[in-house]
Amino acid sequence: MGKLKVAPATGKLGILLPGMGAVATTFVAGCIAVRRGLGQPVGAFTQMGTIRLGKRTENRKPNINEVVPLSQLDDLVFGGWDLFEDNVFEAASHAEVLDQRLLDEIKDELSAIKPMKAVFDKNYVKRLEGSHVKTGTTKMDLAEQLMEDIRKFKIDNGCDRAIMVWCGSTEIYIEKGPVHQTVEALEEGLRSNHPDIAPSMIYAYAAVKMGIPYANGAPNLSCDVPAMVELAHQTGTPIAGKDFKTGQTLMKTVLAPGLKARYLGIDGWFSTNILGNRDGAVLDDPDNFKTKEVSKLGVLEQILEPELHKELYGDMYHKVRINYYPPRGDNKEGWDNIDIKGWLGYPMQIKVDFLCRDSILAAPLVLDLAILLDLAKRSEMKGIQEWLSFYLKSPQTAPGLPPQHDLFKQFEKLKNTIRHIAGEEIITHLGLDYYEE
Repeated sequence: MGKLKVAPATGKLGILLPGMGAVATTFVAGCIAVRRGLGQPVGAFTQMGTIRLGKRTENRKPNINEVVPLSQLDDLVFGGWDLFEDNVFEAASHAEVLDQRLLDEIKDELSAIKPMKAVFDKNYVKRLEGSHVKTGTTKMDLAEQLMEDIRKFKIDNGCDRAIMVWCGSTEIYIEKGPVHQTVEALEEGLRSNHPDIAPSMIYAYAAVKMGIPYANGAPNLSCDVPAMVELAHQTGTPIAGKDFKTGQTLMKTVLAPGLKARYLGIDGWFSTNILGNRDGAVLDDPDNFKTKEVSKLGVLEQILEPELHKELYGDMYHKVRINYYPPRGDNKEGWDNIDIKGWLGYPMQIKVDFLCRDSILAAPLVLDLAILLDLAKRSEMKGIQEWLSFYLKSPQTAPGLPPQHDLFKQFEKLKNTIRHIAGEEIITHLGLDYYEE
């Protein structure tokens, strides 16, 4: 198998984060803490993962960064935009995710990272107020301001390359329309302030137009429209979306494949969440919750394939709720009740109470997406990077293809793409153990 042409990971990599709230500041502070030896990058495949190469008898299981050239933590430079002026130390302290003693130890570096003025429109996120925002006559004007921010950031920080990962809020629900179909229509929509172009899409346009890989950590349309895919191919840019797969949906993509593999039926799956951070406040608005609900509901449908297994899943009732509860802060509780049935249809139940920390689960996903998108760019890959679906609730796919939600199939695709980039044999697990492996 031929090895892909991969440019080396030389110089600094700028990681640009629209929305420097709990997730982004936990990510940045965590990376700096790891660099200083104050913690471990738990949850990050690019930092802790190993990969099997060749036959099992060869016992080749190197670290990921020994197989493909990845940017190192020491080479990362952080920046971003927010509608509040707080620097990263202040924002992280306010978010109350990380221990204040840890933040105090790295205060010097965190305080030096100050957000640029954000592209923000209250019509798309009604529950937030902020004054640290850009002004412009058109959305195209705002996009050009973002592009100028990126150019300046790269020069000021000596960055060879840059990546953008959306860590901002969930916007109101918007369906794909004519303005999203072609690059020309999108650009005209930017110039005419079309209402179906939300701020996240302005960021995505600015990044992809400049050839900067873009990942979308929220369920917004953002880069998941034909126009943005077309632009990504024009500029040779990898894109990935959408919505970080963290708490409750992570558990669904672990449990549902197991239940399906054992042909256990499911009559109902009720999910509720209690969340008190900024994201919880935003999702308390029905229009914003609709965007998140669509992202969350599609997971079980794809994994279980009720059209093929009507007697097991054809009448399954699936309900998702998110409740804003300020005392909980970033410590989300995801509660699931699953009504299952076994032999002869006898009923059983599974109950899951996941007391998770939303930003702690999301931070390593930001890191992996940034580093792997940079690898994709240096490997001359462009357009939708479906192999990164492992990290996302509602994976972006090519037109006409359903997303793959099974976490284990996603992980195999991720590792096989790494093997492909490295010129190693793809592993299918179809070999006869006692003959070949």
